[in-house]
Amino acid sequence: MKIFFTITFIILCTFSTIRLAVNARDNSISNEIDMGSTTPINQIANFYLNGTNPVELGKVNWLRNFDEAVKRAKKLNKTILVLFQEVPGCSTSSGYGREVLSHPLIVDAIQSLFVPVAIYNNHGGDDYKTLRSFGEPSWNNPVVRIITPERNELAPRLSGDYSQLKLVNRILRALKESNETAPPYLELLAQELRAKSSNIEEATFAMHCFWEGEAKLGNIEGVISTKPGFMNGHEVVEILYDPEVTSYAELISKANAEKVANHVFVKDNKQKDVVEKITAGSSISEKSTFRADDDPKHYLAHTFLKYVPMTQLQSARVNAAIAQGKSPEQLLSPSQLQLLEFIKKHPDLNWPNVVDSSDYVTAWNTSMTIVSNYYK
Repeated sequence: MKIFFTITFIILCTFSTIRLAVNARDNSISNEIDMGSTTPINQIANFYLNGTNPVELGKVNWLRNFDEAVKRAKKLNKTILVLFQEVPGCSTSSGYGREVLSHPLIVDAIQSLFVPVAIYNNHGGDDYKTLRSFGEPSWNNPVVRIITPERNELAPRLSGDYSQLKLVNRILRALKESNETAPPYLELLAQELRAKSSNIEEATFAMHCFWEGEAKLGNIEGVISTKPGFMNGHEVVEILYDPEVTSYAELISKANAEKVANHVFVKDNKQKDVVEKITAGSSISEKSTFRADDDPKHYLAHTFLKYVPMTQLQSARVNAAIAQGKSPEQLLSPSQLQLLEFIKKHPDLNWPNVVDSSDYVTAWNTSMTIVSNYYK
């Protein structure tokens, strides 16, 4: 009998220890740091690189109790973004964490605009109670709801589409529904993701100065990226644009109005016909070999912003803003602003020039690593 009670006691103690460890791990997700627009960059870097999140939760610092999220939302006068997620989960769930919930700008938006809470759809306890109260199924793919503390929906329930664009669009929809102004960096991200999910077109214009031309073209609605260089002895700017936002004809008209289309290089007869109709047969050539300039985003590249990772559209707009004498900071996310301030204080940390980088996420990882290493 003594042996029986001894074994039972050991089993119960072991179970309790495991349970406490699991609870501690879950609580660490929400208690490690209180992310927000004023979070120090060292904390942002530490959580981004070393956070204890399961892969399915990405890089967002989630609360893990819905009632706690409601209390915090009321206290901060914010709305709630609820993630119902399978943890550990299938490839869809883990992919959503890696690709969508780890994108730095999406992470910034979720943490600064909402109170985020993650509910595991394959666990018991408080998770199960919250799951049932929303009528959500167990062992399901990711679902996102954006609601008020009173559970009023601000955007349709998100399920079945696991793209970055869909989540960003839902966030923008929720902000509009709650009469909140969407941050420009998030609107730019939506435009860029939308363009890249459809058919991006290209155009090439020549002008007397491609630094000026790149800045002016980069500020045209629908333009996604700009690249200055040379073609047939001309200073040119190659652009990628979203034809669903701006047609080729509209693009030429706007470029002409800005006096940055002295000569147009066309890739086919279709573009040639459009140019001839709009410019009355002005200087046109077939597109040929492009040689990139070594000083892209000239106005941005001569500031500390050249070290701050940005998306291609974001960098085009920031470059345009600086050229116009406007502050570009309104186009940056909270974490980008924190990084910029850190760079200004520590310019000697061998920051890479990321002006021409096309991989925003990798560039951000590098920057966070530099910040993290500084504090070791």
